[in-house]
Amino acid sequence: MKTLVLGLGNPILSDDGVGIRVAQEVGEKLKDPQITVAETSEAGLSLLDSIVGNDKVIIIDAIQTEKGQAGQIYRMGAEDFSLTKHLSSPHQINLATALELGKMLNLAMPQEITVFAVEAKDITNFSEKCTPEVEQVIPEVVKMVLKELNE
Repeated sequence: MKTLVLGLGNPILSDDGVGIRVAQEVGEKLKDPQITVAETSEAGLSLLDSIVGNDKVIIIDAIQTEKGQAGQIYRMGAEDFSLTKHLSSPHQINLATALELGKMLNLAMPQEITVFAVEAKDITNFSEKCTPEVEQVIPEVVKMVLKELNE
């Protein structure tokens, strides 16, 4: 099974870099040629280039919700984003819309997509470090991704 672990974010915008940090740590622990670990700051349609052709994809990213607490970890599937699909502008295409478009175009989309999202406190200030609340959960997210890979 061809698998991709993909860390998303911007490594110089504090907590927005959590996905990249987790992917780096996961990559240091893996030696399976069937698993690719990558990092990107791409979003929307550009993500299709990364995920097409994989059987399983695990995405790690920062998230900000209305009631979440910084450092809270969410495990979601692609179906959890179904209410966020929209095509109002090609510049605003999110993950759910990109996945739907990939299916509509009959691309070789992954059969399984899992998203680990970490509630961010700060995604606007320049810093190569995450806030303490997010920093302390990185090892837990790494463990969760590794467990997901072993299932």
